[in-house]
Amino acid sequence: MRYWRDWQSLLYLLMLPLLVLWQWQQGFSWPLYLLELFLTLGVGVIHHNHTHLRIWTSRWLNRCTDLWITLLQGHPTFVFYPAHIGNHHRYHHGEKDIARTYRFNTPGARGDTNHLLGYLLHPLQAAWVLYPRFLHYLKRRYQYQRSYFYYCLLQYSLVIGVGLVLALIDWKKWLVLVLIPQLHGLHWLLATNYLQHAHADGRGNNLQFARNFYGVVNPLLFNIGLHTAHHRHPRAHWSLLPPLAEQYSAQVNPALNEKGLLRYMVRTYLLGMFHSRWRSRSLHNKD
Repeated sequence: MRYWRDWQSLLYLLMLPLLVLWQWQQGFSWPLYLLELFLTLGVGVIHHNHTHLRIWTSRWLNRCTDLWITLLQGHPTFVFYPAHIGNHHRYHHGEKDIARTYRFNTPGARGDTNHLLGYLLHPLQAAWVLYPRFLHYLKRRYQYQRSYFYYCLLQYSLVIGVGLVLALIDWKKWLVLVLIPQLHGLHWLLATNYLQHAHADGRGNNLQFARNFYGVVNPLLFNIGLHTAHHRHPRAHWSLLPPLAEQYSAQVNPALNEKGLLRYMVRTYLLGMFHSRWRSRSLHNKD
């Protein structure tokens, strides 16, 4: 293991299936189920971190971790390379970022939104434009890296195969304990892009392209809120981000530094529906 702090990552990766197994055998429990839903967020962040910087020095262990995350998440891990590394981190929410938040329209608004409907729709909109890129990526791997292409197909096969077996054993338990939590985790995996970038300024080479969140979200979810520092140092381990974030905090517009994630979501997406004082203001359209 490259960094000892990834014991937290491994703990999450082990706790999630154990919670599913316990409830499958002993019966549904709301406290355990809520913890399971939280851990699906953690698995998404671990997937993100593991793509940027592999947990292990061993290629075999990294591949096994990929497959384990694939099973827990219910979707292949290879997609982060074309969607995130080759797109989002390459263009930093700029005009060439195909899943940039200001690309999509919502009813009654054109592009560059930051409200509840935009947040809820973004995962579907992003998936719609990203999946053709996944297919193109697979086509290229088939042409030039055949062994990796089959590895990607193995990930799809595991997701479909294990899901089918569990559904045949007990489809109700599979639906509640496996599929719904997986969809919950995938929603947050895609919706986080909206939280971190909606109404930020993706134009040019500046530091106003990302929103940062402080507070309890960072120790629980691997410093995922320190997004400016992560973009500037994508290969830095997540445990090293706090001092890096301090270097950029004064250079980032105060509107993009939030004290807490839930506080921001309540203010922007709930209270903002009732009064303009709580609504977000776009920096992308600001001169």
